[in-house]
Amino acid sequence: MYDIIIIGSGPAGYVAAERAGEQGKSVLLVEKDENLGGVCLNTGCIPTKSMLYSAKLYDHAFHAKDFGVNIEGASFDYPFVKNRTEGIQETLRKGIEGLMKKNKVDVVKGSALIKSAKSVEVDGKVYEGSNLLICTGSRPFVPPIPGLKESDRVVTNVGILAQEKMADHLCVIGAGVIGTEFASLYAMAGKKVTMIEMLPQICGNTDKELAKTVQKKLEGKGVDIHLGAKVTKVDGGTVSFTDRKGAEQSVSADLVLVATGRAVNTDGLGLEAIDLDFDRRGIKVNEKAETNIPGVYAAGDVTGRWQLAHFASRQATVAVNNICGRLDYCRENAVPAVVYTDPEIASVGLTDDLAKEKGVEVKVVKMPLAASGRYLAETNGERGVVKVVICAKSGAVLGVHIVGPGVSEMIAAACAMIETELRARDVEEIIFPHPTVGEVIHDVMFSIH
Repeated sequence: MYDIIIIGSGPAGYVAAERAGEQGKSVLLVEKDENLGGVCLNTGCIPTKSMLYSAKLYDHAFHAKDFGVNIEGASFDYPFVKNRTEGIQETLRKGIEGLMKKNKVDVVKGSALIKSAKSVEVDGKVYEGSNLLICTGSRPFVPPIPGLKESDRVVTNVGILAQEKMADHLCVIGAGVIGTEFASLYAMAGKKVTMIEMLPQICGNTDKELAKTVQKKLEGKGVDIHLGAKVTKVDGGTVSFTDRKGAEQSVSADLVLVATGRAVNTDGLGLEAIDLDFDRRGIKVNEKAETNIPGVYAAGDVTGRWQLAHFASRQATVAVNNICGRLDYCRENAVPAVVYTDPEIASVGLTDDLAKEKGVEVKVVKMPLAASGRYLAETNGERGVVKVVICAKSGAVLGVHIVGPGVSEMIAAACAMIETELRARDVEEIIFPHPTVGEVIHDVMFSIH
């Protein structure tokens, strides 16, 4: 009997297996797909960021003259970019496999069927374990739009990464994080892009002001964005929709990306057989990643909480710690989120709008990234801003939101501030390196008083 059986090898599953193995637990990791790593490594975070970086370099080449560098004949070699991306993925897959061997984790390939709270069947063989951790993730949600599933020009994030060449015209249905990142990728690579979104802004529930900055940059690259619009049907590559005024419109594209959210992977696991508490939004868990069944835990996208790889890893670590006798809780007030467009958006904590919804009285202070000498040296008129949300009563930092090139590397400092409940005056006492763009977070704290 294993100490822990883990279903799914994504950022929740393989991290949990590694953590448990490090603590001397016997672990069985079950994965239904050929490769370990889940969506993040195989069809999500890693391949998209690799391609986005190549597209950013290509786009920046056209603006190099602004910095005294003249580049002629730049071209975007998509087959090379795709091959390079696949090489990175393979390196990381081997890294995960190595971690599993190092920590003596048994890996079984196949679909898992939960027989009881302490047993799982894989391809006819039953495995027993003292604890069960479900990390089956999520999949693209395809809405019931007439013609959408029938069209051979419609792809999800999985299909678009499998394309052997880039479409000259991409239509993106849904302008959340996934849709906006692919729109940015194609626009920077010089392709025509149309975006159709039901909400009044892009990037989901991201701070409105920051999302608007990214929208303007995309529009400056020729992206045609329709907000407050509803897709009514798809016919091949033609997408029909009503705009915000109710007028009927259509656009014909070479490829249509459906990026309308994700659905949790709970089907076919046998959850009903053990009376697990779950619904279409995911498996219900508490702060210790426990389900309603003793000894059964869940982590990652399948819990319907934050659909973020880093949150999945933290939630899985919490589950393992509690299984191993170390009391641990998964707090959600300092979970960072990044949109890897150009410019990037990096956020953590409350936005001013969310604070108002919660009835929290706050002060909001902003400062342009151009206040940093480093930022001025490395950009040319690029708009960037830091927005800090402070509790009006205690002065505690409740939220930090940044838009600008490379700001994903700055947000961890803000996460630490919120996690440790620092006040603005506490942050003032921290020494930030100069010259860096990150010191704007420091500077903005002084302007609060």
